[in-house]
Amino acid sequence: MKLGFIVNPIAGMGGKVGLKGTDGPEILKKARELGALPEAPDKAKKALEPLLGLKDRIQIFTYPGAMGEEEVAEMGFDFQVLGERKEEVGPKDTEEAARKMLDKGVDLILFAGGDGTARNIYNVVDTQVPVIGIPAGVKIHSGVYANHPRSAGEVALKFLQNQEDMDIKEMEVMDIDEEAFREGQVTAKLYGYMKVPFEPDLVQNQKSGGIVGEEAALDGISDKIIEQMKPDVLYIIGSGTSTRPIMDKLGLPNTLLGIDIVKNKELVASDVNEQQILEHIKGKDAKIIVTVIGGQGYVFGRGNQQLSANVIKEVGKENIIIIATKKKLMSLGNKPLLVDTGDDEVNSMFNGYTMVRTSYTEETLHMVKGL
Repeated sequence: MKLGFIVNPIAGMGGKVGLKGTDGPEILKKARELGALPEAPDKAKKALEPLLGLKDRIQIFTYPGAMGEEEVAEMGFDFQVLGERKEEVGPKDTEEAARKMLDKGVDLILFAGGDGTARNIYNVVDTQVPVIGIPAGVKIHSGVYANHPRSAGEVALKFLQNQEDMDIKEMEVMDIDEEAFREGQVTAKLYGYMKVPFEPDLVQNQKSGGIVGEEAALDGISDKIIEQMKPDVLYIIGSGTSTRPIMDKLGLPNTLLGIDIVKNKELVASDVNEQQILEHIKGKDAKIIVTVIGGQGYVFGRGNQQLSANVIKEVGKENIIIIATKKKLMSLGNKPLLVDTGDDEVNSMFNGYTMVRTSYTEETLHMVKGL
């Protein structure tokens, strides 16, 4: 069995520092200046763990250094390195890695990154061989990703053990314009489809947009949230169109795709990163107001990495307010809400049922699953 393994080592570095991605050398440089650290390598290793039982039966083809070699070596796999080591890697290296793996006749490509990485893989692979993505980016709209790094490894394991009986689906490769994204505009584009070994409980859905007719419900939710705001408490307002009406009703500027902080109904800070949030809330009363990604169900870990495990620990689970319209919850098809902070202890804190504010007068219990 031949497995291609690719890691985009810079994927997701812009998330916690509030840059909403790392596309382009200037943004990557800024992320590093802000103290961003690579997260994709650790997530890639989590994906490899389920495959350890096949260690003696699979041959892994990977790329030098942090693009895969370091991860498979640390996990003790038999592997062959393709290509040459470089100081800095980019999209062309991802494409070249995929091309060389196709030449080696791999059965599956397992890759870590975000939507930009998926696009790079698609440019070469198209539908020639199945792929499965390890979610490691800031923006993950594409349907080619597992819902958690470990899930990606579990999907790969099932496929390699039993290819003939595995359901293969063509899933969407989506990406957005990062520059427009930083300006608060979401312009997603469908680039094509790739084949994915499909396990409904392990592979994420494509992100869905808002449902027409939700304005009244969001209006009521916003009124209730503002009515219940307490004096001298810091309110960390999560990203998304569902939280925007809160800021609009307060008459405050809103960072649609970033995180803002409000106290006594006045803006304290806008478009803050993880470190800035921690500095503001240290030793103070704070609450997080966050919504759900439609179609996918993520509450933490997709598009709001600034609300990290460290921030959640500081605030406390009891001070997290989740808002979502009934229609948005119905779009999940009875699936649980998902939490993927990268910290297993924090993820597990959310297991069970939690209250979700769905209108001015109503809250509903919904299952939450920490990945």
